[in-house]
Amino acid sequence: VQLQASGGGLVQAGGSLRLSCAASGSIFEDNSMAWYRQAPGKERELVVAMTSGGTTNYADFAEGRFTISRDNAKNTVSLQMNSLKLEDTAVYLCNMRWVRLGARYEYWGQGTLVTVSS
Repeated sequence: VQLQASGGGLVQAGGSLRLSCAASGSIFEDNSMAWYRQAPGKERELVVAMTSGGTTNYADFAEGRFTISRDNAKNTVSLQMNSLKLEDTAVYLCNMRWVRLGARYEYWGQGTLVTVSS
């Protein structure tokens, strides 16, 4: 399974950015897709996850500003980020995971850099 993320870039504080991630390969249909981020000198943290059934889990900092969406047929996930803050600057990584027959599968994309400037 390969994940290809895109959409990062430079944006001013208060602006918006949309990230996209496309998964390809042998994918189990009952899965979760998520966005994580890692800022310089900090640990990787969950931004938001969404199951193929539509259940979402937002980090507190993302609630109300970020919106995840996915297309199960195309195995894509997007992240709409609004009202961006300086502290949102990070590498954003796409993640896909599932459990099948007791085995856990997890895949990561290469990451896309989001830089929020003042």
